[in-house]
Order: sequence, then C-alpha cells, then structure tokens
Amino acid sequence: MNTLPRVTTETATPHRHPGHIPGEPILRVQHLGVAYEGGTALEDVSFELITGERMAVVGPNGAGKSTLFKVIAGLIKPGTGTVSVFGAEPSGHICISYLPQHNHVDWNFPATVSDVVMMGRTGKIGFLRWASAEDRRIVNHALPTVGLGAFSQRQISQLSGGQQQRMFIARALAQEADLMLMDEPATGLDTPSQEELFTVLDSLRGEKVTVMFALHDLKLAASNFDRVILLNHRLVGIGKPENVFTKEHLNAAYGDRIQVLEADHEIAMVDDTCCGEEE
Repeated sequence: MNTLPRVTTETATPHRHPGHIPGEPILRVQHLGVAYEGGTALEDVSFELITGERMAVVGPNGAGKSTLFKVIAGLIKPGTGTVSVFGAEPSGHICISYLPQHNHVDWNFPATVSDVVMMGRTGKIGFLRWASAEDRRIVNHALPTVGLGAFSQRQISQLSGGQQQRMFIARALAQEADLMLMDEPATGLDTPSQEELFTVLDSLRGEKVTVMFALHDLKLAASNFDRVILLNHRLVGIGKPENVFTKEHLNAAYGDRIQVLEADHEIAMVDDTCCGEEE
C-alpha cells in the first residue's frame, strides 16, 4: 500500500554532523551499478554535485532515474560502486530529503499539511518525543516560505498537485536538508503550477540547498537548471543543457523511442513515448 514518503535520517551540515568530512563534495557517485532480476538499472554512473547547484536528471522511462535517487537517499544499496554525501555513506542522512513520485504517496492518509511538514523534524526529535516550541517554529516558518501558510490544517488530498509538491519542499526545509531529491514533481502540473514550483526552488538558492530533479521535459530542464544529466542506464551526458541536449546525445539516450529534429540550432523530439511512471 502507498504511504507517506520515508524521511531519511542524519544531520544537515558538516559542522552539525561529525560524519561529514570537510572539503568533500555534497554528493559523489563513482562507478555506480544496480541490477534487478529483470536486468540492469544503472551501469558505471559517475558524477559529483556542487553545493547549492540545481541538477536535472533527464531520460526515457525506465532509464534508472528513480533507482539513482533511491540509492542516493540510502533506500537501496548499490550493486557496484559507491555513493557518498559529504564523504560519508548516504544511508541514515537527514541532510537528504527524498520526494517520491506523486503516485507513490497515499493521499488519503489522515494527515494535515502541518503534520507532513512536521515529519521533516522526525530525525531531530526522535520517534518517542513530542515536538518542541522550536520544532513548531521551524514548521510554521517553512509553510509560508512555500506559500502554504493558510493551508496548514488542510488534509493533504485537498491540495492541488502544485501545492502538494510545495508541501514536500516545506517538509525538506523543516528537515533542514542540504540535498533535495525530487522525482518527477512536475509531472501532471499545469504551466502556472510549474512556474510556482520553480519560483519556490529559486528562493532556496540563497539557502545553498542542492536540488536534483528528475523530469522528462527538455525545455524545463534547459531553462531551469544549472546542469543536466542525460541518463539511460549509463550516463550519456552531463553538463550545461546546451552541451548535453545535442542530437547525438538524445539519439543515444532515447534510440528509436523518438525522432530528434534539429533546425535553426533548436532541438525538438517527436513521438516521445518515454513519459509515464519511472521504473
């Protein structure tokens, strides 16, 4: 049965967590490989993230995007290779906030918006202690930061799709997360809701929150992210969108799933069948 997403557990910044090694990147992935019974999900994937940057992960359905996020969040173990967050294994870090795909959440769960945002404090409060005045203050600050100050007592299913995504960003803020993993949060959102989502993410730049964001829309990726990863089990390309979203790279990533057209230095994909639920 679908449930509210798990909040991973560890502390947020190097000076608050002795396991964080000074000088190490916020995320380092080295030769990562993951295999399931049905085949290979990820093979020899390597990259690093810079604190405060915004990275889009783009690729066809089943390319391994969700698997990559789950390994980084410490929810599944890599088969080969390593993943480190500030130089330490990711499992147990509350400095990582994982926002799963929309249909992996039980939206009928009897919880209010405030309840979900308070779940971000679980790693600091513990499971057997009551929230303190400081915990409530942090939650009450996070809600208006994402434009949900007036919705704190709404049951989560009563929110729009865009509001639901902003609720999870508020939970990450309450968690004091350094690394935010967002798995297809723009799917199903109309253009105004997408714009609101990116406006909230823009506001986090001053907080040095690092964001990884899985999506299918190349235009959204090109216009809203510092760097992009093009993934299809292997890393096809990484860098600035204009250097990664080339005809050669897109053909390599999507194969015969799409037709890539190039005119006047613009790239377009036709008959894209990649969209839908990730693996």
